[in-house]
Amino acid sequence: MTTQSGTSEVRGEPSRAEAREGFDEITILWISEGMSCDGDTVSLTAAGQPSIEDVVLGLIPGLPKVNLVNKVLSPSLGGEDFLAPYRAAARGELEPFILVIEGSIPNQNIIEGDGYWTSFGNHPDTGEPQTLNEWIDDLAPKAWAVVAAGTCATFGGIHAMAGNPTGCMGLADYLGWEFKARSGLPVVNVPGCPIQPENFMETLVWVLQHAAGAAPPPPLDHMLRPQWLFGKTVHEGCDRAAYYEQGDFARDYNSPKCQVKVGCWGPVVNCNVPKRGWMAGIGGCPNVGGICIGCTMPSFPDAFMPFMDEPPGGTLSTMVIRPYGAVIRRLRGLTNDMVNHEPKWRHNKRKLTSGYDPHWRA
Repeated sequence: MTTQSGTSEVRGEPSRAEAREGFDEITILWISEGMSCDGDTVSLTAAGQPSIEDVVLGLIPGLPKVNLVNKVLSPSLGGEDFLAPYRAAARGELEPFILVIEGSIPNQNIIEGDGYWTSFGNHPDTGEPQTLNEWIDDLAPKAWAVVAAGTCATFGGIHAMAGNPTGCMGLADYLGWEFKARSGLPVVNVPGCPIQPENFMETLVWVLQHAAGAAPPPPLDHMLRPQWLFGKTVHEGCDRAAYYEQGDFARDYNSPKCQVKVGCWGPVVNCNVPKRGWMAGIGGCPNVGGICIGCTMPSFPDAFMPFMDEPPGGTLSTMVIRPYGAVIRRLRGLTNDMVNHEPKWRHNKRKLTSGYDPHWRA
């Protein structure tokens, strides 16, 4: 295994030698003990382009050998046997590794006295539950890259909504938005409630290619999301978008038309699910009659509630688009009728009427 040459600052850029050589082998330490439902791990198992099995079995050309440690996908029976690689990484004995966090990060500082919000194993010195916060504090500064899987880990999600008692937040909120892993990468945020399987795997493969020295860093937007996945809105990739342009809106969930009036936030939400589908290119919220509730966004869920109510901008935008849409629908209807008839010269009569002149000369 190629090792890092020299010691780099935790928040600094990687040395030229590190970026040039890359790694032959790398470990992924996945912790899903954040405030979550483990739905992101479950969703990950549905990925097919590539699948997690393809990555772990070394079937993707150019990637380093990958050792995945994830409680749902692990053959370990659990306990200290499962925690061994995490302990080694915390001691600085396992490198390089990618730290993946699933679930939102609670604020341990607001607890007065004893207690904890969530834990991962027991502390070897005290025997008390070892909090997620302690693990992040130990592992994140030593990680070659840090990835947040799902909206809970990226921005706090459901557990961080107004009125929550835990003070939950996203991983970048906890580590700081200026945090840099040993690779020089910031936290890589892949939102989704849960993650869209291929979105996460595509991002992970890019990070692994970067670790191998075969690719540049993945381009991220201002919220540290992969730009190529979250640069467009749901509306821009939606099969129903043309109905919006024509001012043709659904009034109930049985309609195939644009669902803005029944609660869809697609025009302002960054997500590629209508284009990509959910599993094997099939599904995706508006594709199957569901409204977009903004689950990939930093302000989810608060800014999008109550769900199924018309968004605040929906009334104004539909008022503007309706007169235009009515005219456009009428004109398109006339043109549609015109082009839905065959030309008159296509017949089986005895005279050729197509306009062909056998005696014509230039």
